[in-house]
Amino acid sequence: MTTRITHWIAGRSWSGTAERQGEVYDPATGTVTGRVDFAGPEVVDEAVGAALAAFQDWRNTSVARRTTVLFAFRELLNARREELAAIIVSEHGKVHSDALGEIARGLEVVEYACGIPHLLKGGFTEQASTGIDVYSLRQPLGVVGVISPFNFPAMVPMWFFPIAIAAGNAVVVKPSEKDPSAANFLAGLWREAGLPDGVFNVVHGDKAAVDRLLEHPDVKAVSFVGSTPIARYVYETGTRHGKRVQALGGAKNHMLVLPDADLDLAADAAVNAGFGAAGERCMAVSVLVAVDPVGDALVERIKTRMAALTVGPGSAPASEMGPLVTGAHRDKVTAYLDSGVTDGADLTVDGRKHPVTGEGTVGGFWLGPTLFDRVRPGMSVYDDEIFGPVLSVVRVGSYDEGLVLINGNPYGNGTAVFTNDGGAARRFQHEVEVGMVGINVPIPVPVAYYSFGGWKSSLFGDAHAYGEDGVRFFTRGKAVTQRWLDPSHGGINLGFPTNQ
Repeated sequence: MTTRITHWIAGRSWSGTAERQGEVYDPATGTVTGRVDFAGPEVVDEAVGAALAAFQDWRNTSVARRTTVLFAFRELLNARREELAAIIVSEHGKVHSDALGEIARGLEVVEYACGIPHLLKGGFTEQASTGIDVYSLRQPLGVVGVISPFNFPAMVPMWFFPIAIAAGNAVVVKPSEKDPSAANFLAGLWREAGLPDGVFNVVHGDKAAVDRLLEHPDVKAVSFVGSTPIARYVYETGTRHGKRVQALGGAKNHMLVLPDADLDLAADAAVNAGFGAAGERCMAVSVLVAVDPVGDALVERIKTRMAALTVGPGSAPASEMGPLVTGAHRDKVTAYLDSGVTDGADLTVDGRKHPVTGEGTVGGFWLGPTLFDRVRPGMSVYDDEIFGPVLSVVRVGSYDEGLVLINGNPYGNGTAVFTNDGGAARRFQHEVEVGMVGINVPIPVPVAYYSFGGWKSSLFGDAHAYGEDGVRFFTRGKAVTQRWLDPSHGGINLGFPTNQ
């Protein structure tokens, strides 16, 4: 028996009949567990229509009331995070602790959005001219779309929709068709929290649904996370149709290890950041840049740690790394092992030989942690975003050579430097052409009150995700100049004023 997964529109599950569906797998076993309805243009129009109708009242709802709903959603999500984590594990395959971590980082943005009364405050200038005051305010856009990837089915949507909703917008989320159920679970929590029907909607599907969101005249803005080619397409298509677009693309994150670094700490970080979530992270470390003479010692430490990793079903407490999300993606990643050898890289650890623990895993989408050494630019394992558990080691002779390598890469999402030299670290964070920098921190994802986003081909548009950039993206500024010739006042009421 497979589960039907369908759209969430105007506060309830869609009751129509889908012309197309997609299969949802348990990546640990390779079995089909669900079928997800794919939305055509008509279904997207229905969701956008519901959002537009709900927006009219939601934008006029007091900020105090909106905040109450946000707090209620936060409490429900925190209380039921184990249920959501189980859904993520069953459809994505990541281990349970990683799924809980994803939810925790999403909760940070929800908590940030709970401060929307402060975040929406404008400025005021009294007596800008004689008898004239000037002030600024921020207002919601209307209906906004969120198109999210498979690797973080809960966290990435939560980078966007809490702030969008808190600011008074209505949202249509298009999650990945590979692991769609987390979005529906979140929709149910919103309804339970008291969010009016239609303010949060979910449509499932593929390119047809994406294109309609990008073209729909009532969708005012679109947020996207995914590969660089699709991010560029989303940005160009959306802006051509007059929309505000933030499109976060791919990455090839480098970790520079200087000779004075603690090599055990660096090896731990490389394994954690390279193979967590089976490498299916846009902030994964996929290239380790070892400055001579530490390459040999560092590679040996990494190999030892890789051999001890337990690969198995995400639901098993002992598992440290789970399967890849689909068989097709696993096969694509595995193909890089052969091309890397053909290009001349040393396949130091072949993940195809890593043991998989657990019963019923024969048909799962498995690939163990993989290590290439002596990789160079021009090799496919270096140039391409593999998005799997493949770590490449590049050896350089100096800090300067490593910096030139990193800055010459077309991606600029995240990077890290490992060193005990404060001067070298400060120089690196100043000189490196990358949007998010870690100093002895391998996955430098900013906390919610800063903003997430890269440089170069890792970001299209001016706005980063969440933080102050997120508030600005989901609102429009307005300046008001006013003069009142006669003062006025209300009646007598000695009761303490309250928000209604």
